[in-house]
Order: sequence, then structure tokens, then C-alpha cells
Amino acid sequence: MTRAPKTQPSIVAKLIAFLFLAFMLNGCSATKVYEVGQIKTPMGEILIWMYDDTPKHKAAFIELAETGYYDDFTFNRVIDNFVAQGGCPDTPEGFAYSVHLLEPEFEAGHKHVYGAFGAGRDNNPGKLSAACQFYIVQNKNGLPRLDGDYMIYGQVIQGMDIVDKMVKVEKDSINQPLDRITMDVNVIEMTKKQIEALGFTIPNKAGSMN
Repeated sequence: MTRAPKTQPSIVAKLIAFLFLAFMLNGCSATKVYEVGQIKTPMGEILIWMYDDTPKHKAAFIELAETGYYDDFTFNRVIDNFVAQGGCPDTPEGFAYSVHLLEPEFEAGHKHVYGAFGAGRDNNPGKLSAACQFYIVQNKNGLPRLDGDYMIYGQVIQGMDIVDKMVKVEKDSINQPLDRITMDVNVIEMTKKQIEALGFTIPNKAGSMN
């Protein structure tokens, strides 16, 4: 009995299989990207790394940035050798009725070093953060007296030269710039290579720099 010849794959089938394999390999090797805060001002751009071990604060910033919340505000309090503060301004009644209050995540242990990015708050006993307000530490020696009292959840990775200029502008008696420093706040994606090219080392999964 004559054995039937084996059916050979057609050229089209081979091509489909090759393209599928190439697609799968390309998907597996896709470059990982990280979410980075971006604050565009008339003076220049500021980029912020947000720590994964402060998830509530990171998520709140991303949500407010992506909905355009911060864009209605300015850098409203700038003090040389202290901080540049943006977002919702301080009020006499504090933030008692704010919908943006967060429990602190002090266990992460991030310090008030030069360029640290933190959440403002009033004098509430629970030290609840007001996610609608943020500040950047501008003191070159840091502000260790604020550690454990105010919440740090990020670090400026580009643009501290802008912040250094910002705190020296003309201001009024409550340290508000005479010329408004507007903000366009976004969340952008950057690769590890792009971030490390700025001189910043991406923390490990726990958020530590070690």
C-alpha cells in the first residue's frame, strides 16, 4: 500500500507563524516605563519621582494631576532656604473640610532632604496630609525638624535649579510671588535609562534608595 506523502506547511502558514513569534518576543521584551510627576511652569520644568512605598500619596497625586486639579493653582508660597509650596493655598480654617485628606505614611521613612517632595497639612492632631497641596524642600541642608511631622512621598529628579530661582522672586508679606507662577501638572512615562540619565537611581521595590 502506498503511503500518502506528508503535507508540508504552506509558505503563508510559515509566514504567519513567524510573525506571531516575532510579535510575542517583541511584547516580552517591551521596555518598562515609570510614572513621573511633571510640573511645567513659566520658569521651566520640574520632574518628580514618586515613591512606591507611599502608595496613598502617590495615587492621590496622580489622580489630581490627571484630572487637571492642580492646574487651577500656582506656586503660592516660596521661601528661600525653606520650601516652594504649590497647589491649594493655606486658609485660616485649614483643611478640615477638604476631601483630599490622607493618613500619613511615615513608616516609609523618607526625609526632608534637598529636593524632597511632600504633602502640606494644617495643625490637625492626626497629621493628616492635604493631597491638594505640595511642597519642595529648597534648603540645601534639608529640613530634618520636619521629619515625622510632614509627609515626604517623592524627590525632584530634574528642575531644582528652577526651584532655587523660584524662591528668590519678589513676593508679598505672606511669601506669595508678586507675579503668579502658574502650573501645568501632569504624569508622564519615562524609561529607566531616561531617569538614570538625570543622575537619579531608581529605588528598589520597598522604595529605599539602598
